Amino acid sequence: MRRPGRGPRPADDHGRLNVDGGRPVEVAMDVDLDVADLHPAVDDPALNSMNFLNEVAQRYPAAVSLAAGRPYEEFFDVADLHRHLETFRAHLVDDLGYGPEQVHRTLFQYGRTKGIIHDLVARNLAVDERITVDPESIVVTVGCQEAMLLVLRALRAGPRDVLLAVAPTYVGLTGAARLVDLPVRPVAGGPTGIDLADLREQVRRARAEGLRPRACYVMPDFANPSGTSIDLADRRRLLDLAAEEDLLLIEDNPYGLFHADGAQRVPTLKALDTGRRVVYLGSFAKTVLPGARVGYLVADQRVRDSDGTVGPLADQLAKIKSMVTVNTSAIAQAVVGGALLAHGGSLVAANVRERAAYARNLRHLVAGLERRFPAPSPVSWNVPAGGFFAVLTVPFPVDDALLRRSAQEYGVLWTPMAHFYDDTAPVAALRLSISAVTCEQIDVGLDRLAALIADELARAAAPAALA
Repeated sequence: MRRPGRGPRPADDHGRLNVDGGRPVEVAMDVDLDVADLHPAVDDPALNSMNFLNEVAQRYPAAVSLAAGRPYEEFFDVADLHRHLETFRAHLVDDLGYGPEQVHRTLFQYGRTKGIIHDLVARNLAVDERITVDPESIVVTVGCQEAMLLVLRALRAGPRDVLLAVAPTYVGLTGAARLVDLPVRPVAGGPTGIDLADLREQVRRARAEGLRPRACYVMPDFANPSGTSIDLADRRRLLDLAAEEDLLLIEDNPYGLFHADGAQRVPTLKALDTGRRVVYLGSFAKTVLPGARVGYLVADQRVRDSDGTVGPLADQLAKIKSMVTVNTSAIAQAVVGGALLAHGGSLVAANVRERAAYARNLRHLVAGLERRFPAPSPVSWNVPAGGFFAVLTVPFPVDDALLRRSAQEYGVLWTPMAHFYDDTAPVAALRLSISAVTCEQIDVGLDRLAALIADELARAAAPAALA
């Protein structure tokens, strides 16, 4: 927005005025709005986090990235897009009996708000996860991020409502909660994935303060960022606790198919859920195609509408979606649907190569850390049973300034764990991702990281030596 009476003036990309085509000079920019006049979330650290990390990666493209949680790219093939689209078109004709006009309308027009592949998603959940749900309990979303936003928007009914989340927490969840004015209270995670005693304490403490804890967000399989998983016994205990405390669980499961060598898949919370306590969030970004931006939610909780009718929570969430994205791209859904059809509804079968690559990379990372930081060492790390991430703990604070220096001077990227905690306390740990790199890149990245850590340790030891 430009103020009346002010014409455009030539400026360079940094907003500096060019005078008569000469050397740019710094000028004060007109300001029409102050960030304080906008929703508080836009200046919240949770919303700045992803942009900052992306900015660092773009500024230092030559740096080895052990930061990005992107899927492995070696198996991407443009031909798959066409093949999956044709498979889905044939499904519309051969399985659903659509005529040419219906096929064209399904693929080219605005689509059903809840999605056009909900039946295929339900079949995939039955085949891969042993989850049996009515397809009408599913909403196909624009990535899992939209699924989070829809659920949190619906649950935030008033100022007393709060969300619990296992810490450290995926920053996208924290950011989405900020956008809908839903405060997030941390629950201790630890090596077992969740501290159930602390969860109960946090629920009761919130209620004692006059608040209403609506749900607890949890990532039971190879969590982002910690890499930890919750074992079967604790999953059952968590469901029991949720029933006792009348609490919903929001289960996010983007990495569950990627167990490492020798690890056994554990049933999801939703597969164990007999009381409709779990709202399940899923994504096809890691298992089919990130560029499609297709996710989904399963919300089979029963809701009585204002007219007295009873239907799944998914129906209410679809109302919100209709005012946010209207519907999810039919073409993107068709590509995902074709991939599901091509593998009999099983993404376990579709991701054999990918799972092997992630397991190999995780094994290589752990072996590389053992070689570079042999015992006794002040540096430690966890060994996840699968997924994309591991956490390295060091004896000094890890912040954004150190990341910038790591990128600029050492040529390696990683993610400060401080981004995943909802406070400003220093965190002496960083997240390493193995999903989008080769073993050779892991070796180069670890060599550079080891050099950075050695220099930081020497820097910390210098004042002590002088004293």
